[in-house]
Amino acid sequence: MGMRLPANPPRIASIWIHALSVGEVLSAIPLVKAVGLQYPEKDIVFTVTTEQGKEIARKELRGKVRALLTMPLDFWWSIRRVVNFIRPSLFILVETDIWPGLISYLKKRGTKTILINGRISPRTFRYYRRFRPLARRIFSAMDLCMMQSDLDRDRLLQIGVEEQKVKTVGNIKFDRDWVPMGEEEYENLLNTLNLESENDIWVAGSTHPGEEEIILDAFGRLRRFFPFLRLIIAPRRVERAEDINRLVVDKGSRSVLKTQMPVKDEPYEVLILDTIGELERIYGIAKISFVGGTLTPVGGHNLLEPASFGRPVLFGPHTDNFVLMSQLLIEAGGGRRVRDGEDLFETVKALLSDPEKSNSMGRKAKKFVETSRGALGRVMENIKGRLDETRDPVV
Repeated sequence: MGMRLPANPPRIASIWIHALSVGEVLSAIPLVKAVGLQYPEKDIVFTVTTEQGKEIARKELRGKVRALLTMPLDFWWSIRRVVNFIRPSLFILVETDIWPGLISYLKKRGTKTILINGRISPRTFRYYRRFRPLARRIFSAMDLCMMQSDLDRDRLLQIGVEEQKVKTVGNIKFDRDWVPMGEEEYENLLNTLNLESENDIWVAGSTHPGEEEIILDAFGRLRRFFPFLRLIIAPRRVERAEDINRLVVDKGSRSVLKTQMPVKDEPYEVLILDTIGELERIYGIAKISFVGGTLTPVGGHNLLEPASFGRPVLFGPHTDNFVLMSQLLIEAGGGRRVRDGEDLFETVKALLSDPEKSNSMGRKAKKFVETSRGALGRVMENIKGRLDETRDPVV
């Protein structure tokens, strides 16, 4: 409701950056750093919608933003209260979470509004086409929409957004500082997770209801061929961990929650990651990775985290949120799309049976990440152009 605000407001003409949840916060990290370096005289205010996203932001953006706030509901009185507190000269929206009331109010105040890393999934596009006048009005109130791909750009043009307001700049997710995993961190993680170097580790990240059963069925069959195989499941919502734990037991495997890790030498076959913020580094110990939200029609999650560690990246048919990224990763030889549970089983079996093929696929995935950078520079050029046009906000 915008009722709990810090006692000391940021300096006038601050830069306000908003991200919906965990994925968008991670996308925004390089942007926040770049804006801070380019405009040290301006305060940065960062808002998040979900509590999980806010927790990641607290850890990753400590010392880099003037204030970290929860985005209020899109009611005129709560929005006005927060906007009057921030007094921004520029509002930057990362990917999604479009609030019509907020955007309209900022336009009336003369505050520039920019969308970056914009993407329009097929499902969202159908909604926009159905309510075309409303969608066009919302996006036309923005000063610039920087989209991830030409497909996303074309979808905005089809609903009537002015051509000069829509640009393709790429995906700033590629511009994160990908920290490689050294030998010491690798050994420490294995030790912390009660794993051994001879274990073949399969990490299934950001999974959704319906996917864990498919993954566990494939895992049970794979164990007959690879007795040292271990599975780490990281559900998208950690509150589902107990349900997954019961499912693992029903499937006949020994499991453990990360928060209830047993003492050393107590074996398990499936680890369920019921913590926030650890998945990215755990991808670094995987032999094989699978990214969830893709075997069920969710649209998928970030494929770059496992790819950045040089791990083969598997995903299902539903990648609406990452259409271009998934296709390019496949073309680069670092990713593989599986059709269903049977295809998942066969693909993992083939990669575990041929380590050289698996390692080659991992190297191609890592190269794909390294050669796809550059979107952040284009975003910063456009931000500079809009800031040069701004006037002091209304107080």
